[in-house]
Amino acid sequence: MAELVFGRPKSLSDVTLSYCPGCTHGIVHRLVAEAIDELGIEGKTIGIAPVGCSVFAYNFFECDMIQAPHGRAPAVATGVKRALPDRVVFTYQGDGDLAAIGTAETVHAAARGENITIIFINNAIYGMTGGQMAPTSLPGQVTTTSPYGRNPKIQGNPIRVCEMLATLDGVAYAERVAVDCPKNVLRAKKAILKAFKTQIEGKGLAIVEVLSSCPTQWGKSPAEALEWIRTAMMPYYPLGVYVDRTGGDAE
Repeated sequence: MAELVFGRPKSLSDVTLSYCPGCTHGIVHRLVAEAIDELGIEGKTIGIAPVGCSVFAYNFFECDMIQAPHGRAPAVATGVKRALPDRVVFTYQGDGDLAAIGTAETVHAAARGENITIIFINNAIYGMTGGQMAPTSLPGQVTTTSPYGRNPKIQGNPIRVCEMLATLDGVAYAERVAVDCPKNVLRAKKAILKAFKTQIEGKGLAIVEVLSSCPTQWGKSPAEALEWIRTAMMPYYPLGVYVDRTGGDAE
């Protein structure tokens, strides 16, 4: 009998993903599920998914899931974690959610050092609702609400979430990763594992920002979208660890 060398994680539901072709949400879902499997925490994990493309996450994970109002996932996660401190609680949020309507919840959960894990998908646009400009949209980026390109003099500059949150003492771990190539996918997996371990060890809030693609709203092919992550997003959003107060490594 042939040895199975690659299979679906137990914590990832055996259903077809509903995301657009080339969208990298599916890759991140798999990495989160693999981390849950490897840590053996499926039975005690609770995920919080708000509005946006991330709202579908409750269909794809085998752990308990809660839907939160737009932007309020960190607040809901705070309540769940404080009520059930033995659970592992994570949020799965896009940039239009976490860095726009949910900015206050994100910043204050971080300032308080809530012992939760945040998986932050940064695709520089509102994906589900029509391709509007997001807080993370790049200068010059054309969207449905910035048809001539984002003008920092009018619409302001993009928000660099990891850099901002790293200034807050309650953040134990913040890293920005990408899922544009196998090497970076492996690095993203290590970061997500570390973020969960940070919570399990009670060290404070951990956030992993993932540079992700949105071929549909970017108007690009899947291959072009991955290249745009490398050539446009990474220069503005450099990959790396922005704070690590855990006292451990990233493995």
